[in-house]
Amino acid sequence: MNAAKELHVIFGTGPVGITLAEELLAKGKQVRLVNRSGKGQVPAGAELLAGDASKLETVVDLSRGAAVIYNCTHAPYHLWPEVLPRLQENMIEGAASAGAKLVVIDTLYPYGETHGRPMTEATPYMATSRKGRMRGQLTWGYLQAHRVGKVRVSIGRAADFFGPYVLNSALGQYVFPAMLSGQPAMTLGNIDLPHSYSYMPDIARGLILLGEREEAPGQVWLLPVVPAVTTREMLQLIGKEIGQSPQILNVPSIEQAKEFGVFDETFAKEYVELFYQYTEPQIVDSSAFEQTFGLHATPLSKAIKATVDWYRTHTTA
Repeated sequence: MNAAKELHVIFGTGPVGITLAEELLAKGKQVRLVNRSGKGQVPAGAELLAGDASKLETVVDLSRGAAVIYNCTHAPYHLWPEVLPRLQENMIEGAASAGAKLVVIDTLYPYGETHGRPMTEATPYMATSRKGRMRGQLTWGYLQAHRVGKVRVSIGRAADFFGPYVLNSALGQYVFPAMLSGQPAMTLGNIDLPHSYSYMPDIARGLILLGEREEAPGQVWLLPVVPAVTTREMLQLIGKEIGQSPQILNVPSIEQAKEFGVFDETFAKEYVELFYQYTEPQIVDSSAFEQTFGLHATPLSKAIKATVDWYRTHTTA
């Protein structure tokens, strides 16, 4: 098979899946995106198919011929216990049936509260949240499938997202559109603590490397981030790009988030155990990835400019 025309199958058409498709197409790859409806805006040149990833036969069928499969699926928090283990099993079986590598995007939740210590690949799993413990168990399952030789699996972990296509994030729809319209940016927790943010194109480029490089499988990797700054500093950098000083509406607790309508009751009930992320430093050390694969995070000034430009052309966001 011509390497430039390898089939890469992406399950999920959220910000990670769409950005990943763009980056793969730029490298000349054949890209298949899969979501439940088979509808949505996808990059020109990508194939979009309908498929329920919770059904094994669907995943196996749509994975046929793939060189790499990417699990970029997601589910509402309250459905995790029911949905995520099934998706994991199906992704492993689908990749194994195709003889493909499997690349998984993951969160920082398994590490739990780190009390300001930088997170690395060696950080122990000390989650106190149900979601963090579940993510840790899923990680064990993916890596066990690799250890027994069933499928080659790589896991990439990212911090809070920002960048083009990113709306549902602490640095998303309540920040960039507000600042561009001269309104206060809404922030969570203590914004004067260091907090790592992952730029979406860096996430995508990192995941592609995990699917390409032979050093990657069988491990968890922290995807490239710049050295952590505070959220207030991030807002100041955004303000500098926009040409105005940031106004800030800070929401220090879950209760106030509900009052402001940021979180509905269901989401707030599920998210309260994870709110520690905004009340202690969240510092990611991605040096292991950078040294192994040679990919470094995009400088903040460049990443913020690209994000502002995207929001300026997507005013309905």
